[in-house]
Amino acid sequence: MLIDISDLKKNYLMDHFEVTALQDVNLQIGENEFVAIMGPSGSGKSTLMNILGCLDTPTTGKYLFDSVDICQLDDDELSIIRNKNIGFIFQSFNLLPRLTALQNVELPLMYAELEKSIREKLARESLEKVGLADRMLHKPTELSGGQRQRVSIARALVNNPGIILADEPTGALDSVSSGEIMQIFQRLHEEGHTILVITHEKEIASCARRILKLKDGRITSDTMNLN
Repeated sequence: MLIDISDLKKNYLMDHFEVTALQDVNLQIGENEFVAIMGPSGSGKSTLMNILGCLDTPTTGKYLFDSVDICQLDDDELSIIRNKNIGFIFQSFNLLPRLTALQNVELPLMYAELEKSIREKLARESLEKVGLADRMLHKPTELSGGQRQRVSIARALVNNPGIILADEPTGALDSVSSGEIMQIFQRLHEEGHTILVITHEKEIASCARRILKLKDGRITSDTMNLN
């Protein structure tokens, strides 16, 4: 099991009051699953994403990622897990404007301290996978929103991570670009990648094979998508 969460709870201290963002969360995600997490604003989607991505840790409960107890790791160990095993895709793309598409995709490999020739080869291959072979030397300002999101997908893929976490990946895109991005996710899933998408849009969630719904910090439904 790639992800195994049991009895997870997350509390935050806000203005001297304790707020529960997640409670009684139990979740298992296997390899090569394509999962969408839905829920209204404030339902706990982003908090769950941060914990799944090792950007945050639960207050109580257990989180095993590929059999590793995440709650027992220090900040440096969590950073290694994030860089080697998790690919992140964000609504705002999070690309560095002064770098080309190729250089942006190379960034995770720089942190992994790979040689430049290897970094460039892997980054080129990753951009080719998302259909941007002819845009590698363009900077983000020279690309459309859909193309920028393709760059961020290529960056998420370049380390061949165990799971891809996408937080509202189509939120800043028009319907045509959104459809193209989801087609890429579906193709990546068919190639064996594990993908988890957070979204509030039913059309986007319908592309996944499994749909989880959150409300008030709890999972209220977990269903397979038979479409």
